[in-house]
Amino acid sequence: MPRRSETVEYLVELMRPWGAVTAKSMFGGWGLYREGLFFAIVADDVLYLKTDDETRAAFEAEHLEPFVFRSKDGTSTAMSYRRAPDEALENPDEMARWAGLAYGAAVRAAARKPPARPKSAKAKRA
Repeated sequence: MPRRSETVEYLVELMRPWGAVTAKSMFGGWGLYREGLFFAIVADDVLYLKTDDETRAAFEAEHLEPFVFRSKDGTSTAMSYRRAPDEALENPDEMARWAGLAYGAAVRAAARKPPARPKSAKAKRA
């Protein structure tokens, strides 16, 4: 596992008053999780928070750009994550507010997923 950057360490510590956050490496960046739910991406030392239909307007009102994934073939895809506001990166109370919006979006997304199907007995033996 790659060593966490100073940015990731700082963000996990900044969010500590809001709740326990864990970081897992992913695709050259980091995913941030709370209670097992993926709610943020750290890419190139920039924090992006999950959005959905309920929270997107708050991020757009602050003119916070989306996370754009660039594939190896050069295709760019805007994801449902927006850059965290600068004031949230300096203030634990502001971070709690914005991270809470992202976590809420993650909770709603998880509620919409169909339950996982149990593995068949045949697949377990293989």
